Amino acid sequence: SYLNVLLLISFLATHTLMQGSPANAQIAHSGQACVVKEDNISERIYTIREGDRLELQCLVKGHPRPQVRWTKTAGSASDKFQETSIYNETLRIEGIQRVQGGRYYCKADNGVGVAAIKSIRVDVQYLDKPVLTVHQTISDVRGSYYQEKTVFLRCTVNSNPPARFIWKRGTTPIEQSKDTGVDIYEPLYTQGETKVLKLKNLRPKDFANYTCQVSVRNVCDIPDNSVTFQLTNATTPPALRLSVNETLVVDPGKDVTLSCEVTAGFPKPTVTWSRTPNALPRNSRVRDGTLTLRSVTPTDSGFYNCTAVNNVGNPAKRNVNLIIRSMSNLTFQITPDSNKDSESIQMGRDLKLSCHVDAQPQDKVNYTWYKNAAPIYNSESLIVLRSDPDMAPGTSSLEIVDMKFRDQATYSCVANFPASTVPELRMDVNITQSSVTPPILTVPAGGQVVSVREGGTAELVCLVDGKPRPPVLWSRADKDLAMPTGEWAVETRDGRLRLTSVTRDLMGAYRCQTATYNGLNIKPRQAQVQLNVQYAPVLDPVFQDVRSPNYQLVTLRCVIQKSNPARVTSVRWVRNGEPLSSLTTDPQENPQLKFKLDPGNNGTYECRVSNGVGTSTCTFNVTSRPYNAEFYYDTPNPIRILKGNNYSYQLQWTQREPQATDRIIGYWINVRKNLFSKQVDKKEPVKGALMSFTLNDLKIPLSYEVRLSPITTYSTGDYVSRNIKYSEPYTYPRPSDHVCGFEDERICGFSQDRSDNFDWTRQNYLTQNPKRSSNTGPEMDRSGTKEGYYMYIEASRPRVADDAARLLSPLYNVTAARGPKGSGRVPHCISFFYHMKGKHIGYLNVWMRVKGIASVDNLVWSLKGNQSSDWKQANINFNPSGPFQVMFEAIRGSGYEGDIAIDDVSVTKGKCKQENSVSNTGMHVRILP
Repeated sequence: SYLNVLLLISFLATHTLMQGSPANAQIAHSGQACVVKEDNISERIYTIREGDRLELQCLVKGHPRPQVRWTKTAGSASDKFQETSIYNETLRIEGIQRVQGGRYYCKADNGVGVAAIKSIRVDVQYLDKPVLTVHQTISDVRGSYYQEKTVFLRCTVNSNPPARFIWKRGTTPIEQSKDTGVDIYEPLYTQGETKVLKLKNLRPKDFANYTCQVSVRNVCDIPDNSVTFQLTNATTPPALRLSVNETLVVDPGKDVTLSCEVTAGFPKPTVTWSRTPNALPRNSRVRDGTLTLRSVTPTDSGFYNCTAVNNVGNPAKRNVNLIIRSMSNLTFQITPDSNKDSESIQMGRDLKLSCHVDAQPQDKVNYTWYKNAAPIYNSESLIVLRSDPDMAPGTSSLEIVDMKFRDQATYSCVANFPASTVPELRMDVNITQSSVTPPILTVPAGGQVVSVREGGTAELVCLVDGKPRPPVLWSRADKDLAMPTGEWAVETRDGRLRLTSVTRDLMGAYRCQTATYNGLNIKPRQAQVQLNVQYAPVLDPVFQDVRSPNYQLVTLRCVIQKSNPARVTSVRWVRNGEPLSSLTTDPQENPQLKFKLDPGNNGTYECRVSNGVGTSTCTFNVTSRPYNAEFYYDTPNPIRILKGNNYSYQLQWTQREPQATDRIIGYWINVRKNLFSKQVDKKEPVKGALMSFTLNDLKIPLSYEVRLSPITTYSTGDYVSRNIKYSEPYTYPRPSDHVCGFEDERICGFSQDRSDNFDWTRQNYLTQNPKRSSNTGPEMDRSGTKEGYYMYIEASRPRVADDAARLLSPLYNVTAARGPKGSGRVPHCISFFYHMKGKHIGYLNVWMRVKGIASVDNLVWSLKGNQSSDWKQANINFNPSGPFQVMFEAIRGSGYEGDIAIDDVSVTKGKCKQENSVSNTGMHVRILP
């Protein structure tokens, strides 16, 4: 099943050219849903079952045709969010979810008057499976004489609308008033809906099967749901024992087994494993509470969580922090004597070598220092710091105090994990006065500014020298901008930054600087390189449709919004591909072209602007031809059946921007299939005004393509076309073969009238509101079955006296001009059953709406007041003059006991049977003009 909500956007245009300016757009809505109700601001609420298909549709009737935009705000069951606007007449959501409920807005704007906006609340209904948990407490009573054991059965469910709870012991419902040993209540501060069954001072009979049944009373055909728990004297919460320590460190490539042993709990707990913050690895396997990881890698590190649940008490949880050993990216720093502000190695001063490796776990790394391959031990001149407080955590340093010539050597730092298979990492640094020199960073001559065309490749260069030569870090000079890779800094070993597919947003200053690692730990050297991205001019407009009357001055302006380089090297104007040699070609800041339009110089004009890098174009379609007409597409189809085998159709349209060109003097109308082509003279159109022409002598059952184009003194506009489809007339079967009992959700093609105050509602005995008044409305449908449906009006609030609800039948086409011998028109019979019980019953009216150029409503039957608790039948004879609809109108009386219902409606050809006819004599009947 699905919800089909129709928003009808109705623009009330005038029906003739002389009837003034167009009216503003108005909006009404109607549709089918699980339930349709109205809140206190008279806004309709459409409910739909979760997972069904939602369809919101704007059937636009405004002229010119409005643009429709859909937006949404959050509903009560969703987080706050704003949906992306959808520019379409139909919004479809397949498998709607609860978070998609909320208020949907349809906005229609056609540039005439104020835009029309209407909101519709969509209420998504659902019922999850309830969760039943058991908690127990033991407390001393009257000293130490005995203990009282109290058990709480907590049932929680998420639903919309709120669920109704029923507790059962075995198969017997539990009633609090009939059992002093139980207490049923709703706790405070719970998420979702919760009901608690409290068993006080457990008795032998309390050990039983307990069922929590939840129901939303079959709304949207959602069935009830339930959960059952067996309470015994052995019921206990779960307990767990973990097979490993809470922190587990292993080498990569090893298999890891984590076991959670259940040590207590009845019913038998269910054990699950999870990982935070990521999902379990793909190579993992869970079986009987044991998690196995095969050939682990550093990516498998994380917190693993074991949980045991049996819905008794709180879940038992154990956590393991799994760390996979890894080492990478060994770096070093050389720090001259920082107390002397030195940037080079000098004898008699201190020097520090630092060594850092990215490791997991960082605190388990072991650093070993060597001098010319011999291990270093702490002495007065060589001091090893296992963890340097002046450096990043996990950094080891070697301090050389008061450096002597003997301290010039090759120093090595080795990082490893003791007793691990992870390979060690080694770094060697040669320390002499000549082997370590400060870095020098320079930008090559002419390299301060690098120019590149958009889409090309650029190379930014900063040359670095020094011993050891450090890497160069590149970043944007604007700290708020990231590098093209998305990183904030990019390392290059040779100081060259290569950029491909360069775009204009990469233009700007780039900073290069020496890194503080793998070299001297001193103040970094830095420089800047400017990237200049060249691109063709950006022009406005890219395309413009220019309409103008003939012999009027036309000005075409091509605005240069930005360009790099900014200087324009050439401007050329072209008409229909041919250069306009009579115009100047000198560069202009914002080129423009002025000329007087005549029938000979209509065409496509281009302004081609170049700046030496590329050429861009402003294109203008200049014409004196009028804009297209727009069909009014909701005309009844067909309008009237003529004598013989013919029918007629009233063609209706509006003119888009009629004042933009020469005065429109008429329209060419061409009906395909070689019927005719002719000019229809019209006075000068007004924007939004509706014009019409009746097409006669159309043959049944043919369809036709109609083409329409406006005509001015000098030209004819483009054709617009539409198809006129002939719809077959309604075939009248026997009454027994075509009786609408409203059993189908489509209600036999009936629809809610959009000009009434509220809607008729479809329901049966099973979908009735359990709190409804018993003094009004039918119990069951006309056949007396609980499953059978009928249509009724709900007279309760917010309805007030004289509110009207109208239900329209499908359109019945009448093709026969005359009835039986002696009659002028074909007689017809409307038969239906009505139910009017209650002391506040208002009117039930039956109207016949005859379709034509203007629809006419005739009241053919009316009844007021209480008519007892039985279904009664009415039969109405009438003689329609053309295609018609039957409208059932129910008018609310003075109070809430005023529900009116109808069922088993049929419309048949011929007079009603005399024995079942109900005379209209004495009833309030009037014919509307």
